[in-house]
Amino acid sequence: MATGFACDTGPPEPASAAGRAPLAGFTVGVTAARRRDELVTLLRRRGARVVEAPTVRMVPLDDDTALRRATARCLAAPLDYVVATTGVGWRGWMSAADGWGLGRRLSEVCREAVVLSRGPKATGAVRASGLGESFSPLTEANDELLTWLLARDLHGRRIAVQEHGAPMDGFVAALRERGAEVIAVPVYRWGPPKDPAAVRRLIEQTVRREVQAIAFTSAPAITGFLDTAETLGLQREVLAALRGGTDLGVLAVCVGPVCARPLEQHGIQPTCPDRGRLGSLVRTIVEKLPEGNRELDFEGRRLVLQGSAVLVADECVWLSPTQAALVRALAERPGRVLSRSELLRRVWVGVDADEHAVEAAVARLRGALGGYAGLVRTVPRRGYRLAVTA
Repeated sequence: MATGFACDTGPPEPASAAGRAPLAGFTVGVTAARRRDELVTLLRRRGARVVEAPTVRMVPLDDDTALRRATARCLAAPLDYVVATTGVGWRGWMSAADGWGLGRRLSEVCREAVVLSRGPKATGAVRASGLGESFSPLTEANDELLTWLLARDLHGRRIAVQEHGAPMDGFVAALRERGAEVIAVPVYRWGPPKDPAAVRRLIEQTVRREVQAIAFTSAPAITGFLDTAETLGLQREVLAALRGGTDLGVLAVCVGPVCARPLEQHGIQPTCPDRGRLGSLVRTIVEKLPEGNRELDFEGRRLVLQGSAVLVADECVWLSPTQAALVRALAERPGRVLSRSELLRRVWVGVDADEHAVEAAVARLRGALGGYAGLVRTVPRRGYRLAVTA
């Protein structure tokens, strides 16, 4: 319309029957900061165009005084429980302790405690450090960790909680209310994006439906995306686009249920893969996005409107956002005539344009279609229609 997780790539998705990459014609937004290159590569291998716009960045604590003080408290007396919330945070803590010459002592203290890990990423980091976990919730939710702990007698117990980007005030307060001594271990914080302009562009493209999907890999990334949209005065429009799904809007795909919560709080039910892996995330996008495709019969040939492209046999004709919006508007009821004023209203949303803009855009669309330019027919004094049989 003109206006940290494991990488399970698995086998590549099959190309279409005509040999095209399955995401040819689609544009996907990527908001990840960590492991962005892997996700972008997986999407591009499947034919997608990718808009990269990390919405937050992980900022190591410049002053490690707080982390060192927390580590010293952990070593001052035996720990009863240790909570690992993220793989990158756990590794950062262990690495910092090694640098201070405290790594072996910290490992020994943790080995004598009951270790809880929040999901497979944290579990992998714990095991890589030579320790083992006693409990790890399948949902990767802090709530389940807290429920598990609160089911025990915590009076007088010492609990270390490795934080993950932000203070876990509610989590810590609930444990302290039960009489536990809680040591919050800060390792890193979430900060603003390195390239705010890229985030703004992705937000504007989302509002104009110039991307067909956005991949989210963390809850902070979603929060950062929506906060920037609110700053621009576009949060309502962004949420409306994300509610539209594959037909009328932008598909929101989250790596897992914990990641999805900020969207669910706004009444959006994003799509999540069965497994919280990069490969599963991409396969979900491959499966879901084509649900919004439209098929047309033009002069005995099967044309597929997929994202911002027209697919014919083994050809993929990429269109500009305006051109793609024009074709989709005409394809909603194939063969029906749409007037210039109606196309202007439906395609140039929020843009100051006149009917001459429609005529120029149709001319450019025919040029982009090349040998399929006859798909768009002019109906004198009425408007335009698609020359299709169905």
